[in-house]
Amino acid sequence: MKLKKGDNAVMLSGKDKGKKGAVLLVIPEEQRAVIEGLNLVKRHTRPRKRGQSGQIISKERAVSISSVALVCKSCGKPTRVGYRVDGEDKVRICKKCGAAV
Repeated sequence: MKLKKGDNAVMLSGKDKGKKGAVLLVIPEEQRAVIEGLNLVKRHTRPRKRGQSGQIISKERAVSISSVALVCKSCGKPTRVGYRVDGEDKVRICKKCGAAV
């Protein structure tokens, strides 16, 4: 997976196209990621106790990795991710500017 938890990402397609957010969770088995504030769905909850009312809760849902791009910290643009080996360390790099992500 080229996206990691805490990275900034931008949506490339769908109803949230162009919006940015932080990666909250990555699910490598399903090739999906949960991004903060994007792909919100409404969930209706029932009242649990007497006198309590039901609620409608907005929650982020996972999106496909193919519809998300990493935002480079140095150039600020959506980019693909490459790898470079520096000594014994494998570093992710921005394909547009070449800086370490």
